Amino acid sequence: MSIEEILEAMDIELDKSKNVPLTRGKSLIDVEQFRDLIRQVRLNLPGEIKQAQALVNDRRVIINDAKAEAESIIRKAEEKAKAMVSEEVITKQAQNRAHEILTSAQTKSKEIKSATNKYVESMLSRVDELLTSNLTDVRKTRASLKDSKN
Repeated sequence: MSIEEILEAMDIELDKSKNVPLTRGKSLIDVEQFRDLIRQVRLNLPGEIKQAQALVNDRRVIINDAKAEAESIIRKAEEKAKAMVSEEVITKQAQNRAHEILTSAQTKSKEIKSATNKYVESMLSRVDELLTSNLTDVRKTRASLKDSKN
């Protein structure tokens, strides 16, 4: 019998008991039968307590497992967030570096173009001076030839 069944039997036993006159609600019961029911409760009680303790232990295990899983999920989420932030930081650094390289290349390109233009201008100026000097010499020579023919 389970404890619940034994308690039900005790209740039935009390219902079957006979009232003692002039005692206001006191009844006669079969003491041996009631003691037998109490013994059965005592015998079944440790089993019921063990079952209750097992349920409590199972509850603890389930809660601990759930906490461990929750902590694992949180840890993985934090790691993923850190990785994403790290990737974002790396991407941002790469973009900044690319911008620096591009700016530097554009600056160098402008400097080279300016230096090239100055060099070409200088060379053309020298060529112009030489050609002008040579042209002057040619004109002088032609003039002197004309004068010597006359």
